[in-house]
Amino acid sequence: MSMITYGTGEEDDPWILKTPPLSSEFQAWKGMTKDTPALVIQVGKTQLSYQLRAIEDLHQMLLAHGDWMLLGNADEGKPVKDNTVEAWARSAENPVGGYYGLRKGYRGRFANYVPPVLELLGLVELEHNTRNNRVRALIPG
Repeated sequence: MSMITYGTGEEDDPWILKTPPLSSEFQAWKGMTKDTPALVIQVGKTQLSYQLRAIEDLHQMLLAHGDWMLLGNADEGKPVKDNTVEAWARSAENPVGGYYGLRKGYRGRFANYVPPVLELLGLVELEHNTRNNRVRALIPG
């Protein structure tokens, strides 16, 4: 695995990660956003945030899915392919009933930033191809 991974995942010592195609570096940490526990993502000057529970919820969904799933990364407002991580992260059928993203206009790209965190935590296996990456759950232990 050639992604960068250091830091504790706290705001003053963020994880330094790369997107699935290993083309861009970003920081991630656990924090609070408007009284909501959040996974905060810093990409250059842009900050995104997702409900922190997305880590466990995504892992549980992938365990239930039982096989590889395409990431389907897309910006908020752009169409997403069915049966992808990005589609699940916006679906009314997921555990939060819609977007995990906390900041309107910046709620997309879930599949670009959350799966690398799960990979770091040992919860998933993640492909690192140029395009069409997939993810599948690992059983911790």
